Amino acid sequence: MVALPSVALVGIAVLTCLFMAWVLGANSNSPPFAPAIGANAISTMQAAFVIGLLAAAGALMQGGSISETIGADLIDGVTITPLAATAGLLTAAGFMAIGIYTRYPIPAAFATTGAMVGVGLSLGGDPAMATYRRLGTFWLLVPIMSGGLAYATATVLRRDDVPETVGVPLLAGVVGAIVANVRLGVIPDPTAEQGTIAGFVARQFGGGPTLAAGVDLGTVLVTIAVGLLAFYWVQRQVRDSVESGIRSFLLVLGGIVAFSSGGSQVGLATGPLENLFQTELGLPGSLLLAIGAAGILAGAWMGAPRLLQATSREYAQLGVRRSIAALVPGFIIAQLAIALGIPISLNNIILSGVIGGGLAGGSAGVSRRKVGVTITFWLLTLGSSVVVGYGLYRLFATVIGG
Repeated sequence: MVALPSVALVGIAVLTCLFMAWVLGANSNSPPFAPAIGANAISTMQAAFVIGLLAAAGALMQGGSISETIGADLIDGVTITPLAATAGLLTAAGFMAIGIYTRYPIPAAFATTGAMVGVGLSLGGDPAMATYRRLGTFWLLVPIMSGGLAYATATVLRRDDVPETVGVPLLAGVVGAIVANVRLGVIPDPTAEQGTIAGFVARQFGGGPTLAAGVDLGTVLVTIAVGLLAFYWVQRQVRDSVESGIRSFLLVLGGIVAFSSGGSQVGLATGPLENLFQTELGLPGSLLLAIGAAGILAGAWMGAPRLLQATSREYAQLGVRRSIAALVPGFIIAQLAIALGIPISLNNIILSGVIGGGLAGGSAGVSRRKVGVTITFWLLTLGSSVVVGYGLYRLFATVIGG
C-alpha cells in the first residue's frame, strides 16, 4: 500500500470538486432554459452563456445550505475525509457524465446523495435515517407538485376567457413577490446569515409592527409592492405585443430558475469538502463556494448545449405559455428546497413541469418512452451510486491509504 501525502490528497479532492461542478454546470443547470429554447425564445448557445453567469451567481449567494446538508447530515458518527470526498465526487460525476453521453439527464441530487451515503457507510458511519426520510418525502412530492402546478397553470393560460393581459402578468406578480423574499448571502440581516430584499428595504423604514409568524408589516408591504411592479411590467409588455411580451417573461423566468439552480446544485460539489475546508484547513466557506461556482460556469459554457437540445426538443413540444407553466413551479420548488437545505434535482423539477405543461395541450407532445426511461435511470442512479461509492472508497483506501 502506497501512502499518499495529505497535501496531494487535498489537491486531488479540490480538483475532483471542480470536475463535479463542471459536470453540474453541463448537466443539471441546463433544464431552466430548455422550455425557452423549445419555444424558440432564445438560441442554444445564448442560453448556455447566460446559464453559466446566472448559475455561478446563484452558487455564490445561495449555495451554503445545501453544501452543509451534503457535507454533514447524510451520515452520523464520522466525518468525510479528503479521500472519501474524492471517491464520492468521482462516483456522482461519473453517473452524470453517463447522462450527458446518453442524453438522459441524471439527477445530480440522487447521484451525489447516494455516493456520499456509500462512502460514509464505507468509513464506518451510521445511516442518518431522519435525514433520509426528509429527503425522500420531498423528492417524492417534487414530480407531483411541479407537474401538477405546471398542468394547472398551462390549462388556465390556454383558456379563452382568461385575457393574456391578466393571466401572464398575475404569474409575474407571484414570481416577483417570491423573488423579494429569496434569501441571498449578499444582503445583511441581523437575525440570519442571509437576508431578503423585502426585509432589507423594510428595515430602512423601521419595519413596522410584527404580524403572524414573526413577519413585520413593512416586509409584507414591500413584497406586495414588488409583486405589483412585476405585474405592471409584464402587463405593459403584453399590451404592446402579446407574443413578444410573453417571450420576454419566459426569458426572465429562465434566468431566475438558472440562478436558483446554481444555489441548489453547487452544494452537491462543495458539500463533501465542507469538513476539509472549514475544520481542517480553517478556510471560509465562501472560498469553497467560489471554487464550485467557477466549475459550474465552465461546465455551462462548455458542456450545456448538448443537453439543452435534448431536454428542449425530446420531452415535449411546448409553446411559450406551457413553457412558462413549466418554469414557475420550478422556481418555487427550487427556492423552497434551498430554504430547507434539501438537495434536489433541477432535472426532476423542470422535466416534471415540462411534462405537466405538455399534457395540458394533449399527450401527443410528450414522449412516453423518454419519460419512462428517464424515471428508470433516476431510480437506478440512487441505488447503484450507494454501491459504487462504497466500493470505490474501499478500493482507494486499499491502494492509496487514508
